[in-house]
This record gives sequence, C-alpha cells and structure tokens, in this order.
Amino acid sequence: MNITGALFYLFAAVLLFAAFRVITARNTVHAVLYLVLAFANASAIWLLLSAEFLAIALVLVYVGAVMVLFLFVVMMLDLKSDEFREGFWRHMPLAGFVGALIALEMALVLMGGFRLTDAPVVDAQALKIGNTRLLGIEIYTKYLYPLQIAGVVLLVAIIAAIALTLRRRKDSKSQSVPEQLRARKADRLRLVPMKPVIDAAPAGGDKP
Repeated sequence: MNITGALFYLFAAVLLFAAFRVITARNTVHAVLYLVLAFANASAIWLLLSAEFLAIALVLVYVGAVMVLFLFVVMMLDLKSDEFREGFWRHMPLAGFVGALIALEMALVLMGGFRLTDAPVVDAQALKIGNTRLLGIEIYTKYLYPLQIAGVVLLVAIIAAIALTLRRRKDSKSQSVPEQLRARKADRLRLVPMKPVIDAAPAGGDKP
C-alpha cells in the first residue's frame, strides 16, 4: 500500500466516524461541527482523486458558507435536542431499512465504477490545461442545457422560499412605514388644560 492508499483509508475512516456522530450527537452544535469535519475529509478525498475544483468548491461553499450559517442559526435558536430524540429507537428499524435500501440502490448504480480496469489515457494537452478548465468546457458545451435547467430549478426554489417567507401570517405583527411617515402631531399629542394650582382637601375630611 502506497501513501495515497493510506491517506484514502484514513480520510474515509474519519469521514465515516464524523457522519455517524452527526446523527448520534446529543448536542446540536456538536452535530454541526461533526458535519464540518465530514465535509473537510470528503474534500481531502477529492484532492486525492485529482478533483481540485470539487474539493475547493466543497470547502468554500459548504464549510465556509452553508455550515457557518447552520451553526449561527442553531446557536441563535437554542434548539432542544431532547424533544427531537423522542421515539428515536422506536423509528430506528424503519430508518435502518430505508438507509439500507438507499445504499443498495447507490451500489447498483455505481457498481460499474468499482471494476478494476486500466486507467484511461489522458491527453498531454488536457494535463496542461487542468481539470478545472476541462470541467468548465464540458459543462458549458456538452452539458449546457442540463446546467440551464438546474439554474431555472434553483431560481424557482429561491422565489418559492422568498414567497413563503413573505406570506402574511395572522400571528405576526408589523408596522406600516408610510403611515408612520404621514403621522401628524395632532394625531399623537393631545393638550389637556389643567389648573396651575389645585386646592388640597383638608385633613380628616372635615368641611370648612
């Protein structure tokens, strides 16, 4: 076993451990941090596979942006993890069956990629260009229409998320800025005439 194989097994073991701790950690913040560790090891495995662009995209997009946002939201909301874990062991058999079914389907799809064959011959010009540029050429030439369809789907998802967020709720309270700007002093202030001196009542309640 060479150094590349040893590093692969090391990163894969840490990745599996981190993924397992994501679903078993009692603290929500710890689960998010374990997910960050899983993403970091996945990017390291992609580096071993000479997929530098995917590795740096995973670190920048997920670890640097999405997971920081998740961590901020989790720490601000202060979620009670005990309430989410009610009935965990009761639903464990069904969850294990669904997970095994998904793993079996992925294995059937990816089985052809694990067959030992001769490595494809890489063109010298392709090595000189770099895999990032080759990936861009493939996306914007051969896979241009699927890329545009994915962009439209993401745009629809963003618009739907904004529409769901801005919908009028009955239990929400809001202020109308135009009405506040049109406010006048007479609408907010009322002058009540009062005597400058008020005669105090005599002690004991006796009338003079």
